[in-house]
Amino acid sequence: MDWDRFGQLKPRGPADWYAARTEAFSRQCPFGTLATNEDELAADRFATAAVRDPRIGSFEQAYVGAAKDPYRAEGSSGGMVSWVASALLASGRVDSVAHVEPADPGSGGLFHFRLSRTREEVSGGAKSRYYPVHLTEVIRTIRETPGRYAIVGVPCFIKAVHLLRRADPVLEDRITHTLGLFCGHMKSAAFVQSFAWQLDTAMDEVAAVDYRIKDQGRPANWYRAHLTLKDGSSRAEDWWHLVDGDWGAGFFQNNACNYCDDVVAETADISFGDAWLEPYSSDGRGTNVVVARTPEMRDLLNSGAATRSLELASVDADFIVQTQAAGLRHRREGLAYRLRFMPPALPLQKRVAPSSAGIDRRRKLVFRSRAWIAHWSHRMAYAARRTGLPCVYTAWARASLTAYRGLTYSIGPLGRWFDRLFPKSTA
Repeated sequence: MDWDRFGQLKPRGPADWYAARTEAFSRQCPFGTLATNEDELAADRFATAAVRDPRIGSFEQAYVGAAKDPYRAEGSSGGMVSWVASALLASGRVDSVAHVEPADPGSGGLFHFRLSRTREEVSGGAKSRYYPVHLTEVIRTIRETPGRYAIVGVPCFIKAVHLLRRADPVLEDRITHTLGLFCGHMKSAAFVQSFAWQLDTAMDEVAAVDYRIKDQGRPANWYRAHLTLKDGSSRAEDWWHLVDGDWGAGFFQNNACNYCDDVVAETADISFGDAWLEPYSSDGRGTNVVVARTPEMRDLLNSGAATRSLELASVDADFIVQTQAAGLRHRREGLAYRLRFMPPALPLQKRVAPSSAGIDRRRKLVFRSRAWIAHWSHRMAYAARRTGLPCVYTAWARASLTAYRGLTYSIGPLGRWFDRLFPKSTA
C-alpha cells in the first residue's frame, strides 16, 4: 500500500498483477465483483440472531449509553469501543487487539494500525481517526504469531477481514472477534492538510491531529479540530467554521464509499456509533449506540451494566436507524441513484439495485452534488499543493459548501432560489 497524489492509500505492484484480476482477489476485496455481500456473510455468522432488520442487520440486543470514566473521557464518544476491547483482553478472550493509533513521526502517515495487549495500550488508540490506514502489517503479524486476536475497524475493513478469513484457515482460527465502527465515509490524508491551511499552518509543522476535541460544556456534535505542532503549540477551530466542515457534503471522500451500503458494520460481532439523537447529542460527555450481534457480546455488555461499569439502556432497531438516518438514506436511496447515474467500472455485488424511482429532482441534485464535491475536492487540493496557493482549494470549497447548504438545508439566497425551483426535500 502506498500514497497516491490525492493522499489516499492504493495498492502498488507490478503491471501484470493489476491486469490479472484473479478470481481469488475478486472474492477477497470487499468491493470485488465476486465478493460475498453483507447479508450473506451475516446469515452465515449470525444464523440464530434474535432480530433481523434490513436496515441495520442481524443482532441480539441494541443499546444506548456509555462506559464509566476513564473510558468515556478518553474517547470521542461514549468510550464503549475501548471498554469492550479492554474487557476482551482482561477476560482472556483475546491476546491482542488491532486498532488505529497515532503513528510515530516520520513513519509516512499520521495514524496506523497496531496490536495492543493491555488496557493502557488500548487507550492510546481511543478517539476518532478520519484518516487512511491499512491492515498489511497487522495481518502479517497475526499470520506469524499464534494467538487470539480482535480487530477494530470500519464496515469495509471488517467485511474484508471476514472475506480473508474464509480464504485463509490460519486467520480464520486466530481472528476471533471483530468490533465494527459506524461509518459515514472515509477521508483522504488531504483533510488534515486542509485543516493546516485554514489554521495558517504549514503541513510539515503538524505533529498530530485530533478530529474531535471533547468539551463537556458543549454538545457532542459540535466537532472541533485540533492540530498539535512540532514546536509544542497548537491550533484549533470548530468544524462549522471550516470551508469543508460539513461531513455530509463529502469533501475528500474515497470513491469506494460511493458504492458502499453498510453504515453500521453489519458483519462485525459488535458495532458502535454515536447517539445522534436528543438528549444524547447535546451531552458533551459523548454517548454511544451499540449493536451486539452475538450472544457473547450481548452477555459481555449486560455483565458490564450489572457491575455498573457501563450505563446502558436497551433500544430497538428504529432507535438505531434514527441516529444514522442521513447516512442510511445516502447509502441506500442514494446508492441506488448513484448506481444509475455513475455506475462503477466493474459490476459490484450490491444489495441495492440501480434506480431513480421515487427520488425527487432536488434530492437527485443533493446526491449529485455530494459526488461532485467528493470528486473535485481531491483535485482542487492537489492543485493547491502543486501551486503553493491554499486559496485555490479553500475558495473553491467555500463556494461549493455554500451551494450545497443552499440546496440541502435551504440556507441563504441560494437556498431561497432552490426553494422556488424545487419542492423542499429532507436531505
